[in-house]
Amino acid sequence: METVISILRGINVSGHRLIKMADLKVLYEKLGYKEVVTFIQSGNVIFKSDKKASDLAHAEAIEKTINKKYGFDVPVITRSIEEWGKTLKGNPFLKQKDVDLERLYVTFLSEKPEPTLVKSIRTLDYSPEEFAVVGKEVYLYCPVGYGNSKLSNGFFESKLKVIATTRNWKSINKLYALAQTISER
Repeated sequence: METVISILRGINVSGHRLIKMADLKVLYEKLGYKEVVTFIQSGNVIFKSDKKASDLAHAEAIEKTINKKYGFDVPVITRSIEEWGKTLKGNPFLKQKDVDLERLYVTFLSEKPEPTLVKSIRTLDYSPEEFAVVGKEVYLYCPVGYGNSKLSNGFFESKLKVIATTRNWKSINKLYALAQTISER
């Protein structure tokens, strides 16, 4: 079985698009996923699947089911545990001296953006913030915090023409550790 981490964008924020984590767990189980575990209220779900499917196929199935049950759209991005591990190892900002881990984030993209679009934003300067697009991820270093950043999900969605959702470095590491535990069962 494959262990998958899914992250939902924009649920349970300021009282909007509310989905209880217990209900979300049941929804995933009805889709045939096993050992479903949720992590914090912002829509992080780890599960096992006996279906070897692409990230987009898992995401589309979950999105359709959420829309049918709740009547609103929720973008979902999924990654296998192997992909998630590569994301952790590939963070270019970890090589920088004196980097503050509390200010690291990753914006996960629904798919790899067109190279011409990536090239068009590489020259943009939002100092002191920095970003690096690597495959289906955008690594962020936001020394003044993500809440004040111009490098939002909306920014990357408009520039790269893909769906995006961001998690902080601490949550990304916790999700990976939890996924490893589930994978070993």
